[in-house]
Parts: sequence; C-alpha cells; structure tokens
Amino acid sequence: MPRVFVAPEELNLPRVKLLPEETHYLLGVRRLRAGDRLIVSDGAGRARSGVLLSLRGGEAEVELGEYLALPPEPPVKVHLLQGVAKGEKMDLLVQKATELGVERITPLLTEYVVGRWNQQQACKKRDRWQKIAREAVRQCGRAWVPRVEEILPWSQALERLLPTEVKLMPWEGELKRSLRACLAAGRETQVAIFIGPEGGFSPGEVKEACARGVITVTLGPRILRTETAGLVALALVLYSWGDLGGGIDAGAC
Repeated sequence: MPRVFVAPEELNLPRVKLLPEETHYLLGVRRLRAGDRLIVSDGAGRARSGVLLSLRGGEAEVELGEYLALPPEPPVKVHLLQGVAKGEKMDLLVQKATELGVERITPLLTEYVVGRWNQQQACKKRDRWQKIAREAVRQCGRAWVPRVEEILPWSQALERLLPTEVKLMPWEGELKRSLRACLAAGRETQVAIFIGPEGGFSPGEVKEACARGVITVTLGPRILRTETAGLVALALVLYSWGDLGGGIDAGAC
C-alpha cells in the first residue's frame, strides 16, 4: 500500500494536507485517485490508515483512520560512521543501510576522502542522503526513518561518540580479533561501526580511534570495498541480534 509521510504532530489530526513532494509521489508515481487507501506515517514509529479525499490545485488531503501496527525496529541500534565514498556510492550505502535497519548514519571526512565541500554544499549532500533514507523506508516498510547526521571531520566525530556505544572498526590491519568474536562476547544495545572511504583509514586515524575506545576487527581474509564493508558489518550485527534472517525464534528448516 502506498505510504506517505507527515510531521509527528499532524498524525494526531483527523485530516492532513500533504507536502508537495508527497502529493507528487501519490499522483505522479503511484497514480492514486480520490477514494484510494494509503498509509500515513510520521517516520518515527507511528502510522495510521488513510483515504485520499481530494486533489485540488496540486494539493492532496487525506482523512486519517486507525493506528496501524508496524514492524518492530532492530533490538540493537546501529550507528554507521561512513567515510564519504566517491560518486554515487554514498547514495547506495544510505539506501541499503536503511533497508537493512541502521539507526543513524554519520558521513565522515577522513584523510583519504576524495573531495571537500563548503557548508552549503555539505548541507545539500546531507539533505539528499536524508531524502534517500526516507524513500528507502517508504519502499521497505520500516517504522522509523534513520537520521543522516551532518558531515563531520574525523576528530569531531570521535568526540561525539556516545559512551554507551560499543565502537567497532573493521580494518585490514587487524588480523586476529574478529567481528564475530566481539559480537559473541555480549549483547550491547548500541553499536557504532566505523568504515573508511576508498583507501581506508590512515594509521594516525586508527591510532586516534583506538585511544578513544574503538576496537579494530577483521571481517575475514578478503579486503572489501567501502560500499561493501559497511553493509556487511551492519548485516552481521543485526543477524547476531536475531533481527535479520527471520529472527531467533523462527521455525527450523
């Protein structure tokens, strides 16, 4: 069923008028007409059924119905700190990480990141990635839209880490400590995953991260591309907590 987004406070109203981009989605993409049913979500864990009432002057009005039960979010909150990748790779990373179940994403400016942006350009990129995350939620049916944080320099990102987060860095220089072993050691509810850009992290960045409690891990014998490593690590964390693969209580084969 088509899904549109409104502000959290609007979800409490009996009727809402949709923003232009949501109206365009219903009319230009899904070709809905008055009387068609849809889902109205606040992107923050709540949703209601809706009926498209009218289409006047490019505006759509929706009558809201009952509250809906939504799929649960992962039991572990995963924070992906991703070195900004070249070209459209970052778009793909945001989209797929959202589908998998990431809680938030922080784009990183590290030593080997190609390209620098002024504040206006950085804001536009962040807004674009946030929109991609929202569209991915629309497609996969999640209850929450992950937050894409502002693009942060390396040291500033380290300073903003939460003390409650278990901090893991897949790194090709780590040959002994595996991600699997770290995941088996506990069931923390917040995990931060650091992924370098093309070229990885510099030795200085790894040293600084370890000094702040980040644990280097290996994902295996093969070196993965930046657009692969983060998604693999995210999937492994969520699988370990029973979120991917049908859940820990799923029936046997």
